[in-house]
Amino acid sequence: MRYEELATMPALSIDYFHYLSGVRGKSELTVLEYASDLRSFFRFLKLHDGLVPKDTPFHSIPVADLPAERILKATLSDGYAFIAFCKNQLKNDNTARARKVVSIRRFYKYLKSHGVIKDSPLLRLESPGTKRALPKYLTLDQSRQLLSAVEGKNKARDYCILTLFLNCGMRLSELVGINLSDLHGDDTLRVTGKGNKERTIYLNNACQEALTAYLKERPADQLIDRDALFVSNQRKRISRRSVQMIVEKYLEKSGLAGQGYSVHKLRHTAATLMYQYGHVDPLQLKEILGHENLSTTEIYTHVYDEQLRAAVDANPLNTPSKPKKTGE
Repeated sequence: MRYEELATMPALSIDYFHYLSGVRGKSELTVLEYASDLRSFFRFLKLHDGLVPKDTPFHSIPVADLPAERILKATLSDGYAFIAFCKNQLKNDNTARARKVVSIRRFYKYLKSHGVIKDSPLLRLESPGTKRALPKYLTLDQSRQLLSAVEGKNKARDYCILTLFLNCGMRLSELVGINLSDLHGDDTLRVTGKGNKERTIYLNNACQEALTAYLKERPADQLIDRDALFVSNQRKRISRRSVQMIVEKYLEKSGLAGQGYSVHKLRHTAATLMYQYGHVDPLQLKEILGHENLSTTEIYTHVYDEQLRAAVDANPLNTPSKPKKTGE
């Protein structure tokens, strides 16, 4: 879904999207995710009510004309019928269906809190259970292997990018958005995370050295965005896709391609290594990563628990021989 498509949504939901963006400070991507989920729900309501022919392709059903009264009077039965439709017709997995439930509940919570409705049964819509997968990450040796693969014309820039990812655990959008003015003389860096929330990142020696080396070679003339920290060969702020391609390039060079690693996995790597080797408290790690909820951060404690379990299972005495019987 594209941002301009928000105008094709029912007026009630457009107000909600403006609220998410302007008041709650949600990112464009987050707003579009909520909008996409609600659009699917509104399309289902039209299909369910016979407001469009049954053979109408689901993804082409317009929703701007869905009456506000129908949205406000949606029932719990509508909600569960929609979730079943998502599973059986749209082939959504548990995670995708759970996200749609959250989107629906938050929308109706907004309607209630702003006096549009007194209550809605959809606030009690239950979510399908999901099993939270442990994050995939590089080991310490693999991280060093990745850094050692950096070479070429933009070596200082690319090495600095990888170093910040692996040491600070920042998001892709945060790294791309760094300005020169975000660097401070006390060896800290300011980044803007989800919801336009700013946080301070403390730079260790590896990050400081990588930044110093890069800044010596960073282009200074004919720049389109003079304040951007990382710039492309076109003299403008480096794009998200360019950074992804840089990471993919060195994963390939280091022999780590094809194993499910990505830019976001480097964030997981930083968090896991900090927890493993730095003995960082989960609350501290939450602040470093910019997580809103501690439950999001606690996944890294589970990673460590799994490693401890694997270490115990690797004990050669894991399958001991049976004791000899008396008299043998």
